[in-house]
Amino acid sequence: MNPVAFNLFGIDIRWYGILIATGIFLGMHFSLKWAIKQGYKEDDMINLFIIVIPCAIIGARFYYVIFNWSYYQGDFFKMINTRLGGMAIHGGLIGGFLSGYLYCRYKKINFYKLADIITPVIPLGQSIGRWGNFINQEAHGGPTNLPWGIMVDGVKVHPTFLYESVWDFCLFLFLLRLSKTKKYDGQILIYYACLYSVGRFFVEGLRTDSLMLGPLRMAQVISLVIIFVGIILHKRFSKKIKK
Repeated sequence: MNPVAFNLFGIDIRWYGILIATGIFLGMHFSLKWAIKQGYKEDDMINLFIIVIPCAIIGARFYYVIFNWSYYQGDFFKMINTRLGGMAIHGGLIGGFLSGYLYCRYKKINFYKLADIITPVIPLGQSIGRWGNFINQEAHGGPTNLPWGIMVDGVKVHPTFLYESVWDFCLFLFLLRLSKTKKYDGQILIYYACLYSVGRFFVEGLRTDSLMLGPLRMAQVISLVIIFVGIILHKRFSKKIKK
């Protein structure tokens, strides 16, 4: 499939960008709707989006560049040219949540409570965006004989984009259900972080294009750290509720 959807004034508009933008706009739509129902001001939410979305994109690119420094070193324009590819979801999550936390501190908004409203749409956007990997024929796994394998360069490989897309969509549905019965502020955020990391850890083990830290797959290392921290936070907040 052609990764270019159409050409606009001499600029190629790629399907990957369209899918990512679709995920972002759907996330904004639903989270704004839910936040207003919870009593948040529309202006505060729009300002949050204006800050968080660019920070998430910058974080995703920065993370990717750092772990491919030997390729980007000394060429600033190559570093910022995202059209050549190279975005890492962990960097995007770090940039997005950190900027969101600082914004909430500035506006004196309960970060964990607001994060629980917004968090369910994150895996929804991820599940949509992953199909851009299919169109680009990237982020796939190694060879497989499984019937659902896909052909890339004449080799049948694991469709790891599909595994993560399905996992993320199921996580989206689960978090929506959990939102109605959560026990403490921050629970949705913590469950998302842990469950997404569990799925990502196993999917990453099948991929052939992982960012590496020496002999280690960086995404797997980060996933284990997030799971560990998430469990600690869950126990801590649960104890506060009991008290």
